Amino acid sequence: MSLFVETLRGKRGPRPPVWLMRQAGRYLPEYRALREKNSMLQMVMTPELACEVTLQPLRRFPLDAGIIFADILTPLIGMGANLEFKKGEGPVIDNPVRSAADVAKLRLPPPSENTPYTLNAIRLVVKELAEKTPLIGFSGAPFTLSCYLIEGQSPGDLQRTKAMMVGDAATWHALQEKLVTLCVEYLVAQVEAGCKALQVFDSWLGYLGPREYAQFVEPYLSRVISEVRARVDVPVVFFATGVAGLFPQLSKLDAHAFGVDWRISLTQAHKLLGRNATLQGNLDPQLLAGPWEYIERSAREILAEGAEIPAHVFNLGHGVLPHTPPENVQRLVELVHSR
Repeated sequence: MSLFVETLRGKRGPRPPVWLMRQAGRYLPEYRALREKNSMLQMVMTPELACEVTLQPLRRFPLDAGIIFADILTPLIGMGANLEFKKGEGPVIDNPVRSAADVAKLRLPPPSENTPYTLNAIRLVVKELAEKTPLIGFSGAPFTLSCYLIEGQSPGDLQRTKAMMVGDAATWHALQEKLVTLCVEYLVAQVEAGCKALQVFDSWLGYLGPREYAQFVEPYLSRVISEVRARVDVPVVFFATGVAGLFPQLSKLDAHAFGVDWRISLTQAHKLLGRNATLQGNLDPQLLAGPWEYIERSAREILAEGAEIPAHVFNLGHGVLPHTPPENVQRLVELVHSR
């Protein structure tokens, strides 16, 4: 078993493994060259292109894991969402979910019909990697997917989402039930296609307080992770940003590992979780675009913190930013490997 997978399962190895969220993306010139000729959806929905983009950072850097090039929102297309990625606006859904009738219309096709392109891309990548590097599959969490479905765009202050949660709870819960099924089936299918680990992204969870999380989110998020674990034997990472105040509640999730953003130290996150779990993180991605001397000092401090917790996967606190110099990524990966 790989160092990465073993570490996620809580077994400390000779050094922490390292991979970076959005390690395949706009900071790489080879990615930008492909992107100039193809839309975001074309890149995701063409298995050969998604495979190529997934492999690009693995060719450049000795990373300990790859992550399939996809987007958390594409499974919503099969449900009936009219999704576009508009320049300067990001993802836009022009038929948002605002009522019980809208929820009732949402379909639940099996992943083989909903996202065959991502499953085929996974198979292509796994064949190319030939067991040398484990591949991570992922999904958005029900809450974050709900935010996009309801708001119809990048969620902002979650005005409509929170209004449905507290003002039309029956519709909210009906939507969550469908999204739990979507997420579980999609994650399981990615493992069956060849992924060796999974990550659940809850990008907008930090906008909720502890009471709303407990009432409207936790039952469904918990089910996604526990149901996936009951069906496939791979480690599961949970990642959200701005959730330090929720860590005591998040500790109840049946995840093997928790992603930590840069707003809290690994030491603090471990104490707040209150149980032994692998932590993943947590260099500020803006710092990775800065001077190497500061990156090195910050990374060494994170590595020192990681050495004091049960197990640590080095990563950023969020994704690699477009203005990040590739040479900084190279030096960072080499630094972690030197440990």
